[in-house]
Amino acid sequence: MKKFSLTLLYISLAIHCYSQEKNYNVLMILVDDLRPALGVYSDPIAISPKIDEWAKEAMVFERAYSNQAVCVASRYNLLLGARSTSTGLYDFGRAFRDHYSDAVTLPELFKKNGYHTAAIGKVFHVGHNTYNDERSWSVPHWYDKVVEYASPGHRSETREEALFSNKSWQEANSLEKGHAWERLDVEDGAYADGRVSKEAISRLEELRKDGEPFFLAVGFARPHLPFTVPKKYWDLYDASALPLPSVVKNPIGAPKFSVKRDGEISQYSEIPLSSNSDPFSDGLTRTLIHGYYAGVSYVDAQIGKVLDYLKSSGQDRNTIVVLWGDHGYLLGEMGMWTKHVNYELANRIPLIIRHPEMEEGTHTMGFVETVDIYPTLAALARLELPHSGQPLDGRSFAEYLLGQGGRLRESVYHCFPRDGMMGRAIRDMKFRLVEWHPIIGTGPTTYELYHYKNGLVETENIWTENHPAFVRLKAVLDSHPQPVPPRPESKPRAR
Repeated sequence: MKKFSLTLLYISLAIHCYSQEKNYNVLMILVDDLRPALGVYSDPIAISPKIDEWAKEAMVFERAYSNQAVCVASRYNLLLGARSTSTGLYDFGRAFRDHYSDAVTLPELFKKNGYHTAAIGKVFHVGHNTYNDERSWSVPHWYDKVVEYASPGHRSETREEALFSNKSWQEANSLEKGHAWERLDVEDGAYADGRVSKEAISRLEELRKDGEPFFLAVGFARPHLPFTVPKKYWDLYDASALPLPSVVKNPIGAPKFSVKRDGEISQYSEIPLSSNSDPFSDGLTRTLIHGYYAGVSYVDAQIGKVLDYLKSSGQDRNTIVVLWGDHGYLLGEMGMWTKHVNYELANRIPLIIRHPEMEEGTHTMGFVETVDIYPTLAALARLELPHSGQPLDGRSFAEYLLGQGGRLRESVYHCFPRDGMMGRAIRDMKFRLVEWHPIIGTGPTTYELYHYKNGLVETENIWTENHPAFVRLKAVLDSHPQPVPPRPESKPRAR
């Protein structure tokens, strides 16, 4: 009997040691165009109960930032661990393997180490002559739409639908603009995010049965335009009570090439061009803000379904969950909409991470960049980083996440090229410095300096050559390598 008991003890210890050594799964949730418009970030408008509840057991990063405020580049930043200025991948239509054929993407790193890797929804940006990366995944990418309409009367393809289907700009520009919003009394699955959540749950169920470690990336489209969201999510909000932006003018002293107005927002039929209406009317502004927050609540519900299944199945006990927004978003602040600038609201992102070893949640005010997620997940999974293939700019915060020491950044770096100028920015606790220099050739350097003592909306460029914050942040900026020139556009693939 004693021998039998000892045998059981040894088996028990062996099982315990194995459970401590086995790899954690990774569930990465990517959300398109989501600024920190969530209750957990103290947003006074957002109705996001599912994410808010889950975040009580996670680390909420209050000062997380994109490395470039546009979908395609920010996703390359995440999946390559490299800043745009290190790769030269700033825009659509640049296949990263044309220039970094030996690059090891974040999911590919896990795949090389025995994980099952899969993508559902929008992970890599697909559209605008940009494509998925097949090498990253163990199984084919399960893709769904970003731009779609559920109206029975919607028949012809719109301009944005065509671009997201990888049709040429010439072909797309010959089509009509679509509507900026839709509020039909339909089920969640009438739009892509409802279908993505259903597929993610089905995939998690299969993975639970198979038992192999996994890296599952699940990408959601809303609150990206158009705001095509089931009516019940619009009905959560009283449109008349939605606050309008308090600042609707460009920052005083900002150079013309640093600001925007048309672009993405003007690709929809309800939106007037700047030559006809600037800023938007209060009614249009409220409708767009309403649609954005309806999208937030819709995607919250879909993400909640996935998180609820993860917990009910017990997989949460062995799965690291990352919720990441690809960049911020402007809702009429400074007269600007969407992203594509170097300002605060276009670059600050939601980042929430839950590790199974966490017993309770916390908020941190330390700075992190999107590129830091790659080495952090590698460290948490005890994977060796690749030594070649692509530049790696990220810093692991794995120890900090687990309360084992370590420090976060004291400032963050990001960029955006506009109108032939390259804007590189440093953001610390109180200031942002943006340096503008011609992308090609020579020319004068222009600076912007903003102080955030009165909020997160830039109102006046206070740059002077002798300003102490300028001197300090310029030294930080000068410590970074000069930006790599933009890579040439790749040849379109056959559809």
